[in-house]
Amino acid sequence: MTFEEQKSSLISTNADLTLEEAFEACRRETAQWAKTFYLGTLLLPRVKRRAIWAIYVWCRRTDELMDSPEAQARSLSELSDRLDHWEERTKALFAGHVQDGLDAVMADTLERFPQSIDPYLDMIEGQRMDLSCHRYQTFDDLKLYCYRVAGTVGLMTQGVMGIDPAYTSAPWSNSPDPSEAAIALGIANQLTNILRDVGEDRGRGRIYLPQEDLDHFDYSEADLLAGKLNPQWRSLMAFQLKRAREWFSRSESGVRWLSADARWPVWTSLRLYRGILDSIERLDYDVFNNRAYVSRWIKILDLPLSYLISQMR
Repeated sequence: MTFEEQKSSLISTNADLTLEEAFEACRRETAQWAKTFYLGTLLLPRVKRRAIWAIYVWCRRTDELMDSPEAQARSLSELSDRLDHWEERTKALFAGHVQDGLDAVMADTLERFPQSIDPYLDMIEGQRMDLSCHRYQTFDDLKLYCYRVAGTVGLMTQGVMGIDPAYTSAPWSNSPDPSEAAIALGIANQLTNILRDVGEDRGRGRIYLPQEDLDHFDYSEADLLAGKLNPQWRSLMAFQLKRAREWFSRSESGVRWLSADARWPVWTSLRLYRGILDSIERLDYDVFNNRAYVSRWIKILDLPLSYLISQMR
């Protein structure tokens, strides 16, 4: 069967789906599980937003191999086997083998926006880290994890977003590496996730805040597991938020060089996701009993401002 025949008669794991139906399923899943991110994708041209939805769903499927309720009931050996199988399936996908709807939308995306398999394999390695590593001694240790599970997303989507033709003719001193900026945005997003989800992660026995930072601010692991709110915790969190904002700032220079039709969506997503950090501050850093989020009215008000910023270098 040819690739085109596979796309037109693809089989989902749940039902027979056309390619259009599979993309619509990806849209719905993105809208359900990544509301802030989804809003930004709606500002992209149709072909690009569909590709981003496909990549998002692939990443979500990869994450759920480890973090879904069903996965939590499995042994480490079983989880490792699942990751091995997923890696082989991913390699087969990049070789043109389509098994179901998820494969088909990804195959369509890779055909339209060719890219390396390396970030996809790196993300799977990030999931493998979660098999045995539930604590991170230093920020450098955590940064590697953040690159693998989120910085890779920046590399996956970079080719879809595209680079402004003016980038290649700009003076070297004014031409940041767009790949580094894409990775920085992914790391910033993951650091934000970690800070928002501290309470949830402790329930799974995971602490992503670096142990060296806990020690520096005299806040113990026992304090964190108990959800203790004290001046030490607030100082620790203020430091973590500052670090996350610095990673967002690193990404901004690269966003300015994206293609014209991608700058507004990416600026919108960046600014709104960074807004979760503001929400954590408004909660007085109590992420044990509350979930930080950006309200709908702030999202609406930010759209025109993000558009104006996207028109400037």
